[in-house]
Amino acid sequence: MTELSAVELEVFRHALAGVADEMGVALRRAAYSPNIKERADCSAAVFDADGEMVAQAEHIPVHLGAMPASVRAVLDTCGRLEPGAQVCVNDPYLGGTHLPDLTIVAAVGYGDRLLGYVANRAHHADVGGAAPGSMPASATEIAVEGVRIPPVRIADAAGEREDVVRLIAANSRTPGERRGDLRAQFAANHVGAVRMRELAHRMGSARLRAAMSAVCDYSDRRVRAAIREIPDGCYRCEDVLEIGDGVPIRAAVTVNGDEVSIDFSGSAQQIPVNCNAVFAVTLSASMFVLRMLTDPGAPPNAGCYRALHVTAPEGTVVNPTFPAPTAAGNVETSQRIVDVLLGAFARAIPDRVPAASQGTMNNLLIGGSDPAFSYYETLGGGEGGTPDRPGMSGVHTGMTNTQNTPAEAVELGYPLRVWRYELRPSSGGAGRHPGGEGLVRELEALADCTLTIQSERRANAPWGARGGHPGEVGRNVLIRADGTDEQLPAKGTWPLRRGDRIRIETPGGGGWGSPEQGVP
Repeated sequence: MTELSAVELEVFRHALAGVADEMGVALRRAAYSPNIKERADCSAAVFDADGEMVAQAEHIPVHLGAMPASVRAVLDTCGRLEPGAQVCVNDPYLGGTHLPDLTIVAAVGYGDRLLGYVANRAHHADVGGAAPGSMPASATEIAVEGVRIPPVRIADAAGEREDVVRLIAANSRTPGERRGDLRAQFAANHVGAVRMRELAHRMGSARLRAAMSAVCDYSDRRVRAAIREIPDGCYRCEDVLEIGDGVPIRAAVTVNGDEVSIDFSGSAQQIPVNCNAVFAVTLSASMFVLRMLTDPGAPPNAGCYRALHVTAPEGTVVNPTFPAPTAAGNVETSQRIVDVLLGAFARAIPDRVPAASQGTMNNLLIGGSDPAFSYYETLGGGEGGTPDRPGMSGVHTGMTNTQNTPAEAVELGYPLRVWRYELRPSSGGAGRHPGGEGLVRELEALADCTLTIQSERRANAPWGARGGHPGEVGRNVLIRADGTDEQLPAKGTWPLRRGDRIRIETPGGGGWGSPEQGVP
């Protein structure tokens, strides 16, 4: 293999990351939906010729950790792709996460050689199913959640396959928006392919391939060095999803030298509710916590996770089998897995683990047919206090990294009026470093439509750490046009009439350290 100097390694690592960054910019600028254009609910990454991730943009953790499984499913199903070919997949049982997340993988060639692959994942605001937004709370099997797409060629060197695009669009309540967002994904991969070929032209394809391998090896060395600083041992924790009497998730984290093993045995069996997290999501959450607590500055690629080994029994809520529904597993169960793993690591390195953040994405979905629209948003909340500083307020935490949808964009794009959007005072837990505050988002429906909420931490508060107090739980309140109101449960689907309002109060983060200690 061609040897690279330390300087060359640094140049290549940033060049590869720059490819993924530029893909993300292109995707957002070309997208039609506010969900991608404004909220940035999308991610991009670069892979070598064997399908190993070599670089990613700092986008959405749950997307990026699971994306390698989608690329692997594409290669296993379609074989080694020829340059110019693009394959679409969203099947959670073939590398996907949940049905709204469509991943498109493109092969990149240089001369007569395959350089590797570029891929992007974008959350489409509606892909069919029993309720607008494709996350119906009533789902007892995945068929109810929308169109399921196994790896299928959606473009080749001659351009997009109109028949496949038409099929996907026809299964959505907003077909024009789907077409626009798919073409934005094609454009993002085109930009990535162009930049990859430019790198190969400037630096040589052999040196580029060597750099891909070397960057992964470098990340592996850094992460293993950080793991060796964690005391050996087995550390356990459990928490529950707020469904019925509680659906437990249990994890045993074993640190042995420079390797970490995570075993989810003892977690609940899969459930006829859409909070099952496929193994790709469980693995993604485990990767996030490992990266967060070891060396977050290491280049994010496949090398970061060579030291991680994750097992989860089949048929459980963290590794379900077909046809279990999965829509909220990606967004809610992933957050609970993070909390469980942080709780386990807190037993090993208590002075390095933050308090629990809000622990939910507060999924809010509103859609209707007259006019046809599908609004989807996840709402920020309180970050847990950390050993070094207070938690931030009104931010996305854990497995999500999306942005705020401005009130102007909501009112321009949908028949909705924003009544309130503000921080939620005193919702963060007290502590030496207090937890951040949650948000209040209140929307009025300007047309008859359907509301779906997928949320957590409405009954069990985000925990504090090292003597810190828990954050406040969230609340979902429906305010009817006649002025009456009712508190809604954490999850459900309801009709909205014109003039009705929904107010979401998101949880605060837990505090870190006893409040009596004071801030140094």
